[in-house]
Amino acid sequence: MLDQVHRIGSSQPMFPIRDHNPSERTPYVTYGLIAANLIVFAMMWPLYSDEAAAGAVFQRFGIIPLRLMSGDGFETILTSMFLHAGFLHFAGNMLFLYIFGDNLEDVLGHVRFAVFYAISGLGAALLQIGADVTSPVPMVGASGAIAGVMGGYLLLFPRARVDVLFIIVIIFRVVPFPAWLMLLIWFALQVVNGALSLSQVGGGVAYWAHAGGFIAGFLFVLPVWKGLGGTAYWARTDGHPDHPETRYRLDRTSVPTVYRRK
Repeated sequence: MLDQVHRIGSSQPMFPIRDHNPSERTPYVTYGLIAANLIVFAMMWPLYSDEAAAGAVFQRFGIIPLRLMSGDGFETILTSMFLHAGFLHFAGNMLFLYIFGDNLEDVLGHVRFAVFYAISGLGAALLQIGADVTSPVPMVGASGAIAGVMGGYLLLFPRARVDVLFIIVIIFRVVPFPAWLMLLIWFALQVVNGALSLSQVGGGVAYWAHAGGFIAGFLFVLPVWKGLGGTAYWARTDGHPDHPETRYRLDRTSVPTVYRRK
């Protein structure tokens, strides 16, 4: 099934697991989007074991560049944002949205954040379609829009700390990164992998959708950032969300240390 769709979702060996400035206000739209994606995923779950049935849903509700260029299926720009090709695809996208969405919604407000999310998804779709207008392969996934959230986060909170999990073969390591470094590395990977995937036949990761969403989100938030004072806003907040940083630490274990006798 995965080789029959373009997944708008990450396949990198690095992904964030939390930021250090969770919002102090309830991000209703972020939680609503996660809930809507969860409902659709739960409805799709029985179909994942049947490639023909799942493929029919992806063909009907996923973005197919060739169909859109013929003037049909414009509603799929929205419906594709709530479809996922499997559990890891879904879970990874929702983790990114949970980490980065709340602080951005806090600044934009609920309604403007919802509009921002939709426009980011549109930007993601347009760049991926532009990369191959004749593709008959459906695209599904939320991370084109979520990439827009990351683009906006980069502009507003470049120095926020984000804990990133690196997976290298059997090595797992969590490293705290400033948001600007983690997000720029992520964006660069999308552009490089997008360029390398231009000759790819069939499904895979829709890297250009990630890049398109990221750019759209950055541009949407640009006038908001300027309205907040631009670089003066960074000076005022030190490039962090405007509320206290959460300090994470591992609790000391109660298990006593046992030394081997020599």
